[in-house]
Amino acid sequence: MQPNLVPSSQPSSFQALGVDPRCAVLLVECGITTPTPIQHQAIPAALQGKDLIGIAQTGTGKTFAFGLPMLQRLARSHGRGLVLVPTRELAQQIDDALAPLAALFQIRIATFVGGASMHLQRQMLRMNPRILVATPGRLNDHLEQRTITLKEVQILVLDEADRMLDMGFKPQIDRILAHVPRTRQTLLFSATMPREIMQLATGEMHLPLRI
Repeated sequence: MQPNLVPSSQPSSFQALGVDPRCAVLLVECGITTPTPIQHQAIPAALQGKDLIGIAQTGTGKTFAFGLPMLQRLARSHGRGLVLVPTRELAQQIDDALAPLAALFQIRIATFVGGASMHLQRQMLRMNPRILVATPGRLNDHLEQRTITLKEVQILVLDEADRMLDMGFKPQIDRILAHVPRTRQTLLFSATMPREIMQLATGEMHLPLRI
Protein backbone atom coordinates (compact mmCIF):
# COMPACT_ATOMS: atom_id res chain seq x y z
CA MET A 1 0.00 0.00 0.00
CA GLN A 2 1.24 3.47 -0.87
CA PRO A 3 -0.73 5.96 1.26
CA ASN A 4 -1.15 9.47 -0.08
CA LEU A 5 1.14 12.05 1.45
CA VAL A 6 -0.31 15.26 2.86
CA PRO A 7 1.61 18.48 2.11
CA SER A 8 3.02 20.27 5.12
CA SER A 9 2.06 23.93 4.68
CA GLN A 10 1.18 25.24 8.14
CA PRO A 11 -1.82 27.47 8.94
CA SER A 12 -1.23 29.87 11.78
CA SER A 13 -4.23 29.09 14.01
CA PHE A 14 -6.65 26.34 14.96
CA GLN A 15 -9.59 28.23 13.45
CA ALA A 16 -7.72 28.33 10.13
CA LEU A 17 -7.77 24.53 10.26
CA GLY A 18 -11.57 24.46 10.64
CA VAL A 19 -11.64 24.00 14.41
CA ASP A 20 -14.82 25.21 16.11
CA PRO A 21 -14.25 28.74 17.45
CA ARG A 22 -15.33 27.69 20.95
CA CYS A 23 -12.63 25.02 21.00
CA ALA A 24 -10.05 27.45 19.62
CA VAL A 25 -10.84 29.95 22.40
CA LEU A 26 -10.58 27.25 25.07
CA LEU A 27 -7.22 26.11 23.68
CA VAL A 28 -5.91 29.67 23.79
CA GLU A 29 -7.07 29.97 27.39
CA CYS A 30 -4.98 26.85 28.11
CA GLY A 31 -1.97 28.44 26.43
CA ILE A 32 -2.24 26.41 23.21
CA THR A 33 -2.21 28.90 20.33
CA THR A 34 -0.27 27.37 17.43
CA PRO A 35 -0.99 23.93 15.92
CA THR A 36 1.84 21.41 15.96
CA PRO A 37 2.90 19.85 12.62
CA ILE A 38 0.80 16.71 13.18
CA GLN A 39 -2.20 18.85 14.11
CA HIS A 40 -2.05 21.23 11.15
CA GLN A 41 -1.81 18.31 8.73
CA ALA A 42 -4.25 15.89 10.38
CA ILE A 43 -7.12 18.11 11.54
CA PRO A 44 -8.43 19.37 8.16
CA ALA A 45 -8.36 15.91 6.59
CA ALA A 46 -9.91 14.27 9.64
CA LEU A 47 -12.69 16.87 9.67
CA GLN A 48 -13.49 15.76 6.11
CA GLY A 49 -13.91 12.19 7.32
CA LYS A 50 -10.78 10.80 5.66
CA ASP A 51 -8.78 7.87 7.00
CA LEU A 52 -5.31 8.87 8.24
CA ILE A 53 -1.99 7.29 9.13
CA GLY A 54 -0.06 9.69 11.34
CA ILE A 55 3.62 9.02 12.03
CA ALA A 56 4.36 10.92 15.21
CA GLN A 57 6.11 10.47 18.52
CA THR A 58 4.47 10.85 21.92
CA GLY A 59 4.23 14.51 22.94
CA THR A 60 3.65 15.93 19.44
CA GLY A 61 -0.01 16.80 19.95
CA LYS A 62 -1.69 13.67 18.61
CA THR A 63 -4.55 13.83 21.11
CA PHE A 64 -5.89 17.11 19.71
CA ALA A 65 -5.03 15.99 16.16
CA PHE A 66 -7.67 13.28 16.39
CA GLY A 67 -9.74 14.56 19.32
CA LEU A 68 -10.83 17.90 17.87
CA PRO A 69 -12.12 16.44 14.57
CA MET A 70 -13.76 13.55 16.41
CA LEU A 71 -15.69 15.87 18.72
CA GLN A 72 -16.85 18.11 15.89
CA ARG A 73 -17.93 15.21 13.68
CA LEU A 74 -19.80 13.50 16.51
CA ALA A 75 -21.52 16.77 17.40
CA ARG A 76 -23.01 16.81 13.90
CA SER A 77 -24.12 13.19 13.82
CA HIS A 78 -25.10 10.14 15.82
CA GLY A 79 -22.75 7.35 16.77
CA ARG A 80 -19.66 6.99 18.91
CA GLY A 81 -15.93 7.44 18.79
CA LEU A 82 -13.57 4.72 20.04
CA VAL A 83 -9.93 5.40 20.97
CA LEU A 84 -7.71 2.36 21.59
CA VAL A 85 -4.49 2.97 23.52
CA PRO A 86 -1.76 0.71 24.96
CA THR A 87 -1.76 1.88 28.59
CA ARG A 88 -4.09 3.15 31.28
CA GLU A 89 -1.84 6.19 31.74
CA LEU A 90 -2.31 7.27 28.13
CA ALA A 91 -6.05 6.61 28.36
CA GLN A 92 -6.29 8.97 31.34
CA GLN A 93 -4.18 11.62 29.61
CA ILE A 94 -6.52 11.58 26.61
CA ASP A 95 -9.59 11.77 28.84
CA ASP A 96 -8.11 14.72 30.77
CA ALA A 97 -7.17 16.57 27.58
CA LEU A 98 -10.48 16.11 25.76
CA ALA A 99 -12.97 16.40 28.63
CA PRO A 100 -13.09 20.24 28.72
CA LEU A 101 -13.56 20.36 24.94
CA ALA A 102 -16.16 17.58 25.00
CA ALA A 103 -18.18 19.56 27.55
CA LEU A 104 -18.61 22.32 24.95
CA PHE A 105 -20.55 19.83 22.80
CA GLN A 106 -22.27 18.09 25.73
CA ILE A 107 -20.44 14.89 24.81
CA ARG A 108 -19.52 12.42 27.56
CA ILE A 109 -16.24 10.50 27.57
CA ALA A 110 -15.78 7.18 29.38
CA THR A 111 -12.46 5.44 30.02
CA PHE A 112 -12.11 1.66 30.26
CA VAL A 113 -8.80 0.35 31.57
CA GLY A 114 -7.63 -2.73 33.41
CA GLY A 115 -7.34 -2.55 37.17
CA ALA A 116 -10.38 -0.28 37.48
CA SER A 117 -13.81 -1.35 38.72
CA MET A 118 -15.91 -3.17 36.11
CA HIS A 119 -19.00 -2.15 38.09
CA LEU A 120 -18.15 1.55 37.85
CA GLN A 121 -17.41 1.16 34.16
CA ARG A 122 -20.81 -0.46 33.61
CA GLN A 123 -22.36 2.52 35.41
CA MET A 124 -20.54 4.88 33.04
CA LEU A 125 -21.97 3.00 30.07
CA ARG A 126 -25.49 3.57 31.35
CA MET A 127 -24.83 7.33 30.97
CA ASN A 128 -24.41 6.79 27.20
CA PRO A 129 -20.90 8.16 26.61
CA ARG A 130 -20.27 9.21 23.01
CA ILE A 131 -16.50 8.64 23.18
CA LEU A 132 -14.90 5.51 24.61
CA VAL A 133 -11.18 5.53 25.48
CA ALA A 134 -9.97 2.01 26.23
CA THR A 135 -7.11 -0.40 26.51
CA PRO A 136 -7.67 -3.49 24.34
CA GLY A 137 -7.72 -6.01 27.19
CA ARG A 138 -10.36 -4.27 29.27
CA LEU A 139 -12.54 -3.47 26.23
CA ASN A 140 -12.50 -7.18 25.34
CA ASP A 141 -13.58 -7.97 28.91
CA HIS A 142 -16.69 -5.84 28.34
CA LEU A 143 -17.32 -7.37 24.91
CA GLU A 144 -17.10 -10.88 26.37
CA GLN A 145 -19.53 -9.95 29.16
CA ARG A 146 -21.78 -8.18 26.63
CA THR A 147 -21.83 -5.04 28.72
CA ILE A 148 -20.83 -2.92 25.72
CA THR A 149 -21.61 -2.75 22.02
CA LEU A 150 -19.43 -1.19 19.34
CA LYS A 151 -22.09 -1.21 16.62
CA GLU A 152 -22.44 2.59 16.82
CA VAL A 153 -18.73 3.37 16.40
CA GLN A 154 -18.29 5.80 13.50
CA ILE A 155 -14.75 6.96 14.28
CA LEU A 156 -11.98 4.58 15.37
CA VAL A 157 -8.60 5.80 16.60
CA LEU A 158 -5.64 3.48 17.11
CA ASP A 159 -3.14 5.54 19.13
CA GLU A 160 0.46 4.35 19.52
CA ALA A 161 -0.45 1.37 17.36
CA ASP A 162 3.12 0.07 17.15
CA ARG A 163 3.36 0.02 20.93
CA MET A 164 0.07 -1.89 21.22
CA LEU A 165 1.42 -4.54 18.85
CA ASP A 166 4.75 -4.68 20.71
CA MET A 167 2.79 -5.33 23.92
CA GLY A 168 1.04 -8.31 22.33
CA PHE A 169 -2.41 -6.77 21.85
CA LYS A 170 -2.84 -7.93 18.23
CA PRO A 171 -5.38 -10.71 19.09
CA GLN A 172 -7.44 -8.34 21.24
CA ILE A 173 -7.37 -5.64 18.55
CA ASP A 174 -8.53 -8.17 15.95
CA ARG A 175 -11.47 -9.16 18.16
CA ILE A 176 -12.40 -5.52 18.70
CA LEU A 177 -12.24 -4.79 14.96
CA ALA A 178 -14.69 -7.64 14.38
CA HIS A 179 -17.24 -5.73 16.49
CA VAL A 180 -16.71 -2.32 14.86
CA PRO A 181 -18.67 -1.42 11.69
CA ARG A 182 -16.67 -1.65 8.48
CA THR A 183 -18.12 1.67 7.35
CA ARG A 184 -16.30 4.10 9.61
CA GLN A 185 -13.47 6.61 9.75
CA THR A 186 -10.16 5.17 10.99
CA LEU A 187 -7.27 7.25 12.32
CA LEU A 188 -4.04 5.39 13.07
CA PHE A 189 -1.11 6.97 14.88
CA SER A 190 2.24 5.28 15.30
CA ALA A 191 5.82 6.32 16.03
CA THR A 192 7.11 3.74 13.55
CA MET A 193 5.68 1.92 10.53
CA PRO A 194 6.59 -1.79 10.83
CA ARG A 195 5.14 -4.40 8.49
CA GLU A 196 2.38 -5.30 10.96
CA ILE A 197 1.11 -1.72 10.97
CA MET A 198 1.09 -1.60 7.17
CA GLN A 199 -0.88 -4.85 7.10
CA LEU A 200 -3.35 -3.48 9.61
CA ALA A 201 -3.77 -0.28 7.60
CA THR A 202 -4.20 -2.18 4.33
CA GLY A 203 -6.89 -4.42 5.78
CA GLU A 204 -8.80 -1.90 7.88
CA MET A 205 -8.47 1.53 6.24
CA HIS A 206 -9.89 3.15 3.11
CA LEU A 207 -7.35 5.06 0.97
CA PRO A 208 -5.57 6.50 4.03
CA LEU A 209 -3.61 9.72 3.87
CA ARG A 210 -0.14 9.43 5.39
CA ILE A 211 1.12 12.37 7.40
